[in-house]
Amino acid sequence: MDFESLKSSSSGFDKLTKALEQNLNPEDQANKNKYQDDRLWKPELDKTGNGYAVLRFLPASEGEDMPWVRVWSHAFQGPGGWYIENSLTTLGQKDPVSEENTRLWNTGLDSDKEIARKRKRKLSYYSNVLVVSDPKHPENEGKVMLFKYGKKIFDKLTEAMQPAFEDETPVNPFDFWRGANFKIKIRRVDGFWNYDKSEFDSVSQIAESDEDIKAIWSKQHKLQPFLAPDNFKSYEELNEKLSRVISGAKAAKTVEQTDLPQATEAAEVPTQSATPMASDTDEDDSLNYFSKLAQE
Repeated sequence: MDFESLKSSSSGFDKLTKALEQNLNPEDQANKNKYQDDRLWKPELDKTGNGYAVLRFLPASEGEDMPWVRVWSHAFQGPGGWYIENSLTTLGQKDPVSEENTRLWNTGLDSDKEIARKRKRKLSYYSNVLVVSDPKHPENEGKVMLFKYGKKIFDKLTEAMQPAFEDETPVNPFDFWRGANFKIKIRRVDGFWNYDKSEFDSVSQIAESDEDIKAIWSKQHKLQPFLAPDNFKSYEELNEKLSRVISGAKAAKTVEQTDLPQATEAAEVPTQSATPMASDTDEDDSLNYFSKLAQE
């Protein structure tokens, strides 16, 4: 889609709302992690333990259909070390951890279910954003960056596009002209990062002129590389690593619990069967911190 088509298109919003239903299906997605990627914008707390920033979600990049990609990963420790890998369920393929978790869950034993919970998939989304305000890092303001976020923030996007009440007008938060800035408000609740106070501002045009808007659009990053097959290990490689991690064949590296980063989003319990699992809870999303421990 070229820029003029992007401006005049009214079908994009319909495509996004239809995609919401697909994205709520947890059976066909996974994660690609960009640990040391300077294109990624990350929220940061101030001295009071709160965080605030303003972002503007951007539409699909040129040549791509959707303004987000959804990816899954696993991150857990066993006797043989850390397992931190992208899940092949992202690509619609079988994944050894999901298969093992399903087996454990279906035994019906509480002890096995607890192991499966600890190894469950973690959900992440990636989108392009314009950093409107970043008090902790003002050097980011005005930049087009990638934003990795989870289900809680995606729910905010969903609520904007599909409001629950008749007196609320649907808004496409990814629209340059009829979208809205997103105010991220982070609090610590029971030791975890909480985004419940985050909200969209009123509808506004992202920049004064189409020329300025086109300049923003031209700086967007491609999202499809997050789903490229070469970013995922083969089933055989993952299965070998899983066996090594849970068998204790390799000495585990210890990380103090107090050093773990606080959770930013909810994580999902993985399953590849129709058997229902427990509801999701917030927990430490430690992928970035543990990247250095994911050594073969």
